[in-house]
Amino acid sequence: MLLKRIKNLFLALVIGNFLIISNAYASEKYTANECFEGVSRGIFKVNMGLDKAIFKPIAKGYRALPMPIRLGTSNAVENLRSLLTLSNNLLQGDWQLAGNTAGRFAINSTVGILGFLDPAEKMGFEKKSREDFGQTLAIWGSGSGCYFVLPLLGPTTARDAVGLLGNTFLDPVYQITHNTEVMDRSYSEHNYWYYKGTDGVDFRSKNIESIDSLEKNSIDFYASVKSLYLQNRLQKISNEDVSSKSQDDSDWEEIDSQ
Repeated sequence: MLLKRIKNLFLALVIGNFLIISNAYASEKYTANECFEGVSRGIFKVNMGLDKAIFKPIAKGYRALPMPIRLGTSNAVENLRSLLTLSNNLLQGDWQLAGNTAGRFAINSTVGILGFLDPAEKMGFEKKSREDFGQTLAIWGSGSGCYFVLPLLGPTTARDAVGLLGNTFLDPVYQITHNTEVMDRSYSEHNYWYYKGTDGVDFRSKNIESIDSLEKNSIDFYASVKSLYLQNRLQKISNEDVSSKSQDDSDWEEIDSQ
C-alpha cells in the first residue's frame, strides 16, 4: 500500500511538472462567485458563535502560557507542517523552494531540537509561506471555483475544498499516524489531531485582536472575511514572501484555515 502511494505521488509529480512547463496557469482574481450565500452566511454565523464560546477562550488560555513555551510550540508545529509544504513544493516543480523547505526541516528537527528552535533561519534558510494542495491545483491550472463556508473549517472555494482532501494524502504526518505499515501504533491517529488542534489554537491566539478589530470595523463581517480570504489565497499562490509583509499582514498569514 505504501509503494502504491509513492507511485501515485510520482505520477502526480510528473503530471504537475508537465502542466507547469506548458504554462497552464489559471487567472486569479480577488473575487469569486458564491455557491449558496444564504447557507454560507448561516454557517458563518454558527462558526462565529462557536468561536466566541469555545475557540477564543481556549486561545486566550494558550496565550497565558510563557512566551518561550508558545514560541517553541509554534515552531515545532510549523516544522511538522513544513512536510506538507515540501510535498507541494515538489508537485509544483519548485525545486528551489523544495530545497529550502527540506533544509529547514532537517536543521530544525536536529539542531533545533525537534523544531522547538529555528536555527535554520540564522543559517540562511528563510521561512517561506506554507504550501498546500489547493495552491498546487492553482499552479496546475485549476480555477478557484465558487466561494462558500464550511462548518468549523471556515471559508474556502471549490478548488481549496478539494485541496483539503488532497492535503490529508500528501501530509507525511497524517500517513505516519494513520498507516500501520509506516510506523507502529505508538504514533496513533490521535497524535495527528493533537498536532492539527495545536496549530489551530496557535493561529487563533495570534489573531485575537486582529479578528476582533475586523469584526468591529466591518459593515459586513462576512464580506470582509471573504475578501481577506481570497486576497490571502492569491498572495499564497503567487508565492509572495512572508518576510516582505508588514507585521499586520503576516498575522493573517494562515487565515485560510489549516
